[in-house]
Amino acid sequence: MGEPEALTRKSLTAAGTSDNDLRNSLRAGTLVLLARGVYLRRTDYDALDEAGRHRVHARHVGSHLESGEAISHVSAAVLHHLDIWKVPLARVHVSRPGRSGRVTPHLHAHRTTWGDDDLVDIRGVAVTSVARTVVDLARTLPRDEAVAIGDSALRLHPNTRPHLARVLARARHRTGTTAAASILEFLDGRSESVGESLSRIRMREAGLPVPDLQREVVVRDGRRYRLDFFWDGLGIVGEFDGNIKYRDRRDLLAEKRREDALRDLGLEVVRWNWAELDRFEVVAGRFARAVARARSRYAAVAR
Repeated sequence: MGEPEALTRKSLTAAGTSDNDLRNSLRAGTLVLLARGVYLRRTDYDALDEAGRHRVHARHVGSHLESGEAISHVSAAVLHHLDIWKVPLARVHVSRPGRSGRVTPHLHAHRTTWGDDDLVDIRGVAVTSVARTVVDLARTLPRDEAVAIGDSALRLHPNTRPHLARVLARARHRTGTTAAASILEFLDGRSESVGESLSRIRMREAGLPVPDLQREVVVRDGRRYRLDFFWDGLGIVGEFDGNIKYRDRRDLLAEKRREDALRDLGLEVVRWNWAELDRFEVVAGRFARAVARARSRYAAVAR
């Protein structure tokens, strides 16, 4: 992946760095502490986002695990490059059979048992499989965070879906399996972003009908558009504007042409953004007005 490897006191000493040099580098900020005895060069640290730094730390921890132990939970999700949203990444998560769990400032060890297909190898590190990772997080995370990760898992690894029920069944005596079953049933790999995953949750909470996802429509000039959400029987399009504040004028004009083309087909377009996910009643009201307009238009045509 081109990501750097973690540095350790041992590796730095072997390269000729004295303890005094190490202290001076940390003081000057040219080295950054990831965990006790684990470092990154400042240039590498700044080039990575939070998930990338966690991935470096997790690979380092994973390279020192004992037989039967594996990187798990959110750390496994990071190593599988799944979408992570609002899940703390200060600790690397490890699962191990036959030993008690423990939590330190930089490590969370979970006691577990393994099924035959629960573990995979990622660059020489034992990691829980995508299915096992999704189930572990569905058991232990709030719904929003678990669905965001689970949707991205099914999007990136669509063959995972058939394995989830079997992995959940093996965890039936563990905490959180009832909530996990509900979350797993809800997952949909057609959600293309965290914002779309959260939108689906908010729709269910608000009692909106279930939309189709990523429906393709052809407008009158032959252009094809994929819609985030589509309520076919109602003629309503739902669009999540995840990057609206970053768009330049050309983006906005292209979006206006797209929306005009959809409206020219007789479709109602309902839009919302990140801020409105936290007050989705605004969006639900917008949706209800769109339904009323669509029905009024249909009634006028029928007369």
